[in-house]
Amino acid sequence: LWSYRVRLMETDFYASMLVPPFQPSPDWAESLAENLLHPNFPISMWEAFGRRFRRNYMWIYLILAVAWLAKNALFPSAVNSWNEFVNNAAIGGLPGWIVLLVGLIFNGTLLVIGLATAGLQQATGEILPRYVHEARPGAAKATAGARRGVRAWFRPSRHRQQLLAFVITDQAQAVSGLILNEMRRGVTSLEGIGMYTGKHHAVLMCALTITEVAHLKSLVSRTDPQAFVIVSPAQEVLGRGFLPLKAED
Repeated sequence: LWSYRVRLMETDFYASMLVPPFQPSPDWAESLAENLLHPNFPISMWEAFGRRFRRNYMWIYLILAVAWLAKNALFPSAVNSWNEFVNNAAIGGLPGWIVLLVGLIFNGTLLVIGLATAGLQQATGEILPRYVHEARPGAAKATAGARRGVRAWFRPSRHRQQLLAFVITDQAQAVSGLILNEMRRGVTSLEGIGMYTGKHHAVLMCALTITEVAHLKSLVSRTDPQAFVIVSPAQEVLGRGFLPLKAED
């Protein structure tokens, strides 16, 4: 819960202050206040159980199991057969085979749950990007070949996630001018028709990176508050300002 709140401050406040328009996200304070007033654990019971088991208790139970096996095999004297081992496992009037069976069922159930919940990522928002990062074919090769030369060893170098924005507006000239001049991004205008009203609208298409979304929304809101903005992940953007269009050898 604390990690979620810290991550919210990082993404919606600090990171937003470092990129244009250099202001925190409008609803960051409301989101943080809501979480403080009405805490909601960002993790399911199964994921929490699996995490704790894999990181801590799996090894504790493993050590206990080894110690228990060694105790039964060596005390009160070293066993010479499987029957002697089973007899040593008895607890009071409870036969050894029942003790072994209960132990196997208990530890096996925990192990199955721990492995089955390994893929749950509901609570990984503190380490994963806020926007879904789709796997892009050849992305690793393109990223590696995009920049030649020595990279900083103390900080990983990677491209920001690429997005595609559609702005449906009646102020196409003004909006596109701001995007061209202030964001230095190319804009393509398409013709669209609102099927409900039958009116013609301009549809501006612009490729941008994840840190430029707030700037785009700010520019559009300033010029045309009635505009409609759609931002979606792009599988790959090639060309000036992004990855080179020429294929690497």
